[in-house]
Amino acid sequence: MTSDSPAYAPADSDRVTRRPNVLVFFTDQQRWDTTGLHGNPLGLTPVLDGLAEDGVIVDRSFTCQPVCAPSRASLQTGQYPTTTGVFRNGLSLPREAPTMARTFRDAGNATGYIGKWHLAGDHTAGPVPEKDRAGYEYWLAANLLEFTSDAYETTLYDNDGAPHRFGGYRADALGAAAIDFIGRDRGEELDQERPFFLFLSFLEPHHQNSRDDYPAPTGYSERYADPWVPSDLSALGGGNWAEHLPGYYGMVRRLDEVLGRIVNVLGERGELDNTIILFTSDHGCHFKTRNDEYKRSVHDASLRVPTVLRGAGLRGGVRVPEPVSHVDLPPTLLDAAGIEVPDFMQGRSLLPLLRGEDAHWPQDVLVQISESEVGRALRTDRWKYGVTAPGADAWNDARAETYEDAYLYDLESDPDELTNLVDDPAHASLRQELRERLTQRIVASGEPQPTITAKKPAAAEQS
Repeated sequence: MTSDSPAYAPADSDRVTRRPNVLVFFTDQQRWDTTGLHGNPLGLTPVLDGLAEDGVIVDRSFTCQPVCAPSRASLQTGQYPTTTGVFRNGLSLPREAPTMARTFRDAGNATGYIGKWHLAGDHTAGPVPEKDRAGYEYWLAANLLEFTSDAYETTLYDNDGAPHRFGGYRADALGAAAIDFIGRDRGEELDQERPFFLFLSFLEPHHQNSRDDYPAPTGYSERYADPWVPSDLSALGGGNWAEHLPGYYGMVRRLDEVLGRIVNVLGERGELDNTIILFTSDHGCHFKTRNDEYKRSVHDASLRVPTVLRGAGLRGGVRVPEPVSHVDLPPTLLDAAGIEVPDFMQGRSLLPLLRGEDAHWPQDVLVQISESEVGRALRTDRWKYGVTAPGADAWNDARAETYEDAYLYDLESDPDELTNLVDDPAHASLRQELRERLTQRIVASGEPQPTITAKKPAAAEQS
């Protein structure tokens, strides 16, 4: 067994009687199809695939906003971006916002955050004031890790705002910090016997902003010099995937190795079976094939992410076919940890669904779009329907009163979303049905009821 292979040691009988630990292994900009469990043939994620074989695979898992800060705010709160107020990058999570960390802390968990935060606005790249940490007790992070680090240079800031500089590859540095936390090196202020809630937030496999590159560990890009290409990228052409897929895949591979080290430590400590693990990402990546950057679109390449859970109530190699949103993950973690899900969360726990007790799980998810456009989308098992607000300010407007049809894809016959059917007269009744469903979803998310109209003919737009 290699050092990066999970050691499934038996759980210590004294530890399993305690409420479980919770670990969130959170990646940045990772497509769902980078994983073996979703058909990637390159063997990038053997550790994650192994956890999935004994855990729960959320087969259709979607971000509720394909931008860093909004999706992160949703993961911290279980709320939609327009509810948190963080509907685009550059906005701070309100200091009074109810959060998952505060809920875990109030229930007795030792709470820790390591890595990229991106929820303290743009006023700082590095240290995050205590009031902007959403209730986490242990802190080793940077607000904008992409600007305080490079592939082999990492600076994180502790509870006092002091910098800690790490050598080696960035993902390795964060993994080592997590292992220190798990090993009870949490500072004197935290009771070492409390179950922990640790949110470990990587930058990989996000591009390095300073040079628009995907810097894999030394030698890893070369392993994937002739990469497997997802069908949407090859069909669309354009973009920069041909240049960047090798590095991107190398970053994904190293993340899985880091996951293996952490799983090994949990196993060696006898805590693996008493730790709930969530692996997920904030959004996907379409490599500039849909717009002039990497996300901010209604397409699955932007929205769909790998999501695996393993731990209490989350075992058995189950594959969940129902659509699941980021807002559903915080209540699932709390429920699995035996903590009452607070009313402020807008999602719902997966546990009743897994037990066969939730016969009314929604058959669609709502997605909010900002920065590229003010839009909303509904993703069902078969259909992707999206609307946009003509004339809206995509940077400053969180919502709109009026939207019009913009996207319609038949995912059964067109999984790569190559043919937009929004103007097809044969789908007029379907569009009306989806308008009504989307309107209901928007209202249920807490927004005022908008008006959604048919797309104006091109001639009318020009007149």
